Amino acid sequence: MKKIGLTTTVPIEVLLAAGYTPIDLNNIFVVSKDYGKYIEKAERDGFPKSMCAWIKGIYGACIENGIQEVLGVTEGDCSNTKTLLEIFKKNNIKIHSFGYPHSHSLDDIKNELDKLMKYMGVSYEEVEEQRNRLNLIREKAKYIDELTLEGKATGFENHILQLCFSDFDGDVDRYSNFLDEKIEKINERPIDEKELRLGYLGIPPMQGDLHDYVEVLDGRFIYNEVQREFAFPRAMGSENIYEQYYNYTYTYDIDFRLEDIKKQIKERKLDAIIHYTQAFCHRAVEDIILKQELDIPILTIEGDKSNSLDARTKLRIEAFLDMLKDKKQRDYAKKKIGDKQ
Repeated sequence: MKKIGLTTTVPIEVLLAAGYTPIDLNNIFVVSKDYGKYIEKAERDGFPKSMCAWIKGIYGACIENGIQEVLGVTEGDCSNTKTLLEIFKKNNIKIHSFGYPHSHSLDDIKNELDKLMKYMGVSYEEVEEQRNRLNLIREKAKYIDELTLEGKATGFENHILQLCFSDFDGDVDRYSNFLDEKIEKINERPIDEKELRLGYLGIPPMQGDLHDYVEVLDGRFIYNEVQREFAFPRAMGSENIYEQYYNYTYTYDIDFRLEDIKKQIKERKLDAIIHYTQAFCHRAVEDIILKQELDIPILTIEGDKSNSLDARTKLRIEAFLDMLKDKKQRDYAKKKIGDKQ
């Protein structure tokens, strides 16, 4: 099967029906032990230092790994993707584009999907066959989410296992089998609940140690917003491919995202949110709206090129979690006094 690089989550069902092996360039970049070489490659080729590290990493991962074909999302994701595709084209890489319409109209998303199917030479029936196949595997992500709420799966496992659903780690069947093995091991563990129930908002972090660091401080991310969306938790309940991608929250306006975020905060009984923003990313401005709309403590942290937390960010996270623990203890003490009275 031909490899095709992805700049973010796309209708992977169409690509599989067309005989492609989708490869999420973000995942190649961020999980690499030598991730910095991809950023350095981009900067040597002229990318400015004042540009998001993710875009530079995607570029470097594509060039260094010899990816000859790329599908990029030019509406609904990174504002730099359109130019990135133009640069790929100048490097003799075949490019394709897909857009999540800002209108968030079912008719408009249907038109975009129909155009992509026609362009890739596949039928609606072939795409639905792939969708039904993938959705059975996506149910495993929902179960891992349940295991996280139960206190068996860690926040990092919740993060990384859902994150890889953007391309099923490059091999659908292999990833399905891997999830079966992982779930079996997680189920064998005793329950390990943490004092603080946290939510993670924003794009997946550059820092691979964030989730584990929080656990050391007796907290756990039991909700990873965008990673959960990559696994399409509502896919099985969607009538067809059109409805499934209409219900995908990440690429549409902030109000649509907020509906589900508020629901998850309530259902999961979260104590607080950590909102991750990426340096030089337009989505960082959404922090203003999140703090206006969400009635829950929020700590905003920013990442750039480093794949590990710096000392200042660690200190801010520790202070934030200590404050939350103190508040919980005070609230508990007040409740006990109230019960006695």
